[in-house]
Amino acid sequence: MLADSNLIIYAASGKYPALVNWFSENIISVSAISLVEVLGYSKLKLEEKETLEMLFAEMNILYPSAEVFQKAVRLRQEHSMSLGDALVAATALHYNLPLATHNTKDFAWIKSLTVIDPLVEE
Repeated sequence: MLADSNLIIYAASGKYPALVNWFSENIISVSAISLVEVLGYSKLKLEEKETLEMLFAEMNILYPSAEVFQKAVRLRQEHSMSLGDALVAATALHYNLPLATHNTKDFAWIKSLTVIDPLVEE
């Protein structure tokens, strides 16, 4: 399972205890792109940064390869999407992992990608 950036932010917020449980009950990977998106936020407070770093330490971080970049290029050629979303989706496709996100509509058009929203079950 590949977790999108939004789920990591929600889990760290403390407002979604079921999501925190979901993270602890599943083997979660994350794209290095999410690491940059989440920890690179300029207004991140020290306490938030420490919480997020602890979450990332529990996940397998997948760094994009040349193949992932090529998949991201193809995705962006097919459909208007952000660079971050294209790289995250391409990572999930490359590693044949379902993508867990709360922004399912952003990825619903990618027929070969399994998309789930663990927050729907809350």
